[in-house]
Amino acid sequence: MHSSAAVRTARRRTLRVAAAALTAAAALTLTACSGSDAGGAKSAGHTDTSAATVESSGAGSSAGAQGSGDKAGSGDKAGTKASATGKQSSGSHAGTGTTASPIRTQTLADGSKAEIYDLGAQRYRAKIISRGSVLATLETTGEEADAGLDANDMFVVLTMGGQVHSWMGGGHQGPGTFKLAGGWTAKVTKVGELRYRAQIIGHDGSVNATLETKGHDTGVDANGVYIVLSTGGVISAHG
Repeated sequence: MHSSAAVRTARRRTLRVAAAALTAAAALTLTACSGSDAGGAKSAGHTDTSAATVESSGAGSSAGAQGSGDKAGSGDKAGTKASATGKQSSGSHAGTGTTASPIRTQTLADGSKAEIYDLGAQRYRAKIISRGSVLATLETTGEEADAGLDANDMFVVLTMGGQVHSWMGGGHQGPGTFKLAGGWTAKVTKVGELRYRAQIIGHDGSVNATLETKGHDTGVDANGVYIVLSTGGVISAHG
């Protein structure tokens, strides 16, 4: 009998110790979360971990189904080794890394507007706005990567220098080999689901740039000729 009472007493003490340990752990967790939140608030100015970005909300034939992607395969970008990529997902960027106001607003080929933001370190963001709604967002990485978008047959390129170029039509449906503006030739091949690759070939037959979609459209500034490759394999250029 005394033995059972001692066991019950030991169990109650063990439970009290465990409860105290859990209370201390919860307090430490709350303290850590509070510190993390405070640190995040301090760095809300120009922080964004995404690469060349395009976010869209039904803005284009390929934009609606586009998620984030990484830097595309390597190639020469109009004489210098480079690749071009973009990332796309639905909705507007929820205030991450955006300056308080755009550095300028520009009218696009279909009458919509582009608000351009300077994120620093050769990173720019362009929000495409129509009737007060953000339809798509393009963002450059600052690592030799422009961004591109096919938005219902309006093609848009955002360059590393923060320039936005748009045009209507002129698309070619890949796979295939196509003549582009500026004397470029594009060899488009399908490499997977929502993945196309375009080799941009110069007059001498050499590959000067390679664009590849990885679930999102991509674009490049090829010596003043702007090229977009969509996830559906459509390529268009404008100079």
